[in-house]
Amino acid sequence: MTSHLELLAILSSAVLIVWLFRRLQLPAILAYLVAGVIVGEHGLALAQEHVDYDHFAELGIVFLLFTLGLEFSLPKLLAMRHLVFTVGSLQVAISGLLFMLAAMLFGQSFAAALTIGGILALSSTAIVIRQLSESGGMKKKSGQLSVAVLLFQDVAVVPLLIIIPLLAQNGDSSFVLALLTALVKGIFVVSLLLLTGKWLLPRLFNLVAQVRTDELFVLTTLLVTLVASALTQWFGLSMALGAFLAGMMLGESQYKHQLEADIRPYRDILLGLFFVTVGMKLNIEVVFSSPLLILALLVGFMVVKVLIVAILAKRAGESSKDAWAAGIMLAQMGEFGFVLIALASQVELLSATTAAILLGSGVLSMAITPYMINHARSWGLWLSQEEKINTQGLDVLPKNVSLENHVIICGFGRIGQTVSRFLKPESIDFVAIDIDPLRTSKAREAGENVLFGSSRQAELLHAAQLSKAKLVVIAFGDDKQSLDVIQKVRSLAPEVPILVRTRNDDQLNELHAAGANEVVPESLEGSLMLVSQVLSLTGVPFSRIFRRVQRERKNHYNHLHGFYQGEHTDMSADAIDRIEFAHAIILSADSYACGQTIAALNLNERRVYIIALRREEKEIEQPDADTVLQPEDTLIVRGKPRRVERAERFLQEGP
Repeated sequence: MTSHLELLAILSSAVLIVWLFRRLQLPAILAYLVAGVIVGEHGLALAQEHVDYDHFAELGIVFLLFTLGLEFSLPKLLAMRHLVFTVGSLQVAISGLLFMLAAMLFGQSFAAALTIGGILALSSTAIVIRQLSESGGMKKKSGQLSVAVLLFQDVAVVPLLIIIPLLAQNGDSSFVLALLTALVKGIFVVSLLLLTGKWLLPRLFNLVAQVRTDELFVLTTLLVTLVASALTQWFGLSMALGAFLAGMMLGESQYKHQLEADIRPYRDILLGLFFVTVGMKLNIEVVFSSPLLILALLVGFMVVKVLIVAILAKRAGESSKDAWAAGIMLAQMGEFGFVLIALASQVELLSATTAAILLGSGVLSMAITPYMINHARSWGLWLSQEEKINTQGLDVLPKNVSLENHVIICGFGRIGQTVSRFLKPESIDFVAIDIDPLRTSKAREAGENVLFGSSRQAELLHAAQLSKAKLVVIAFGDDKQSLDVIQKVRSLAPEVPILVRTRNDDQLNELHAAGANEVVPESLEGSLMLVSQVLSLTGVPFSRIFRRVQRERKNHYNHLHGFYQGEHTDMSADAIDRIEFAHAIILSADSYACGQTIAALNLNERRVYIIALRREEKEIEQPDADTVLQPEDTLIVRGKPRRVERAERFLQEGP
């Protein structure tokens, strides 16, 4: 099979498997590994191992270390130094030592055992950070503890990448001498690169930025990365070390985010190829012939890592449940473990059988990681055996409490408590419902009317005397839960007004349709408050500001919904499909819409709305329906992306 057909087989397999795995909510890294197994000589033999693939794949590691250097933040490291150095460093050292001793007991050489210890000590930064970000766990103490440990693990990768080739070249006896030699070389290279980065690179990128050519900026980034990598390789050190240092040099510059955006496509593609080549080397027969050994290794290293992180975290002063939760989150093998396995196999430190067993265990550990992270807090609570808070009696109000025309606050977090503090001076009674037993217990001790449980339970809503309530405020900000609560409240009290807090406006219509009277999106209200301050400081009378803000609220923020889509967004594809974007449509003399009134075009039927009309450098907000459109007019419309696209085609070409 020709190399072109092999490359086609690799790409086709990667695209199909990555799509399938993402649909199943599994990490993309696993998909690339499986794709490699399928096309490799131990699978369908659609592609053979070639040196060219390995060279390209190695560049993926180079760019991965470059972005790691960009993201490396010394201030962040120092801010979390208590956890990073007391938990992170000891976790890597103790785990690595225990795994190394266990490997030597099973007959591995010192060099191979040290490598295995390093491989198993690391966890997956990519998967853990992604899962915590999606679930909101980054704000919780267990999530912050996990991030602190991952910070040190990422730094520990760099010396491991240097040590493994030295172990292969020099064996056990002269390892210390070789390490000292590498240390001297490393100090020289690091000093040289850091000096270059401080004095030369800022000037270089300033010159490149002045040209305003994206291609030149990308080429310069690639050149700097590869030159730094080549320099460290020339001194007999790892290419990845040079890339990491190059990233560190540029990480504090003003171009950090642009550099990261430019390098990401190359990194992701080449890193995907790297994991495909790792999968191609995996002997699937070894995996299937030793399932018990792989499972024993999987359970063994995961249990050990959970115990070590939990014990260290508790000794560092963290609560027992957070310590256990962090340990569960960090139990898996990481993507850098696969990097080290590939490197150790390449320099023949690990046998093919050992590498296959490690890969098999690593793949399984990463596959179950999302499930473990989602349940880490509940398992941590169970493992901590902390005395549960007595919630008896917290689901009913005290007998002496009599309420009427009161406010029910669903969710007594920071927002709910803020609402309650503004109600008290006005002598407006309230009842809060919250799912956190500790918060409920403390609030009850302080004399607040708070009930423990879910706001979706009819019994609790009756206990909060919903039939006598003046208003229901849903303050927890989760749209799915809010929809459930709205439906439950409407079924029990059809007439009571409902005010809902939401983080964004992508579910605004659904919340109104479910029965909410008012929906307050945080992002849009924040925009209104900022605009109010801007207008006030620029001299606009307060009465005019107040009228404009009130008009926006009355019209359900219609003027604020559409915004111009950028290249980068923190929203998912599903959210983008729901959000209404703003889009400018320029009419030419040949456009179908020219000579017609806005009313005649009837864009509202297409669920696309005109925000403004720009004509002769003047902008007319919400133009009259009788306005006749002219050539060179710019219509600024709002709607969902697909509807806007169809509306633009209609305005330009006609029905």
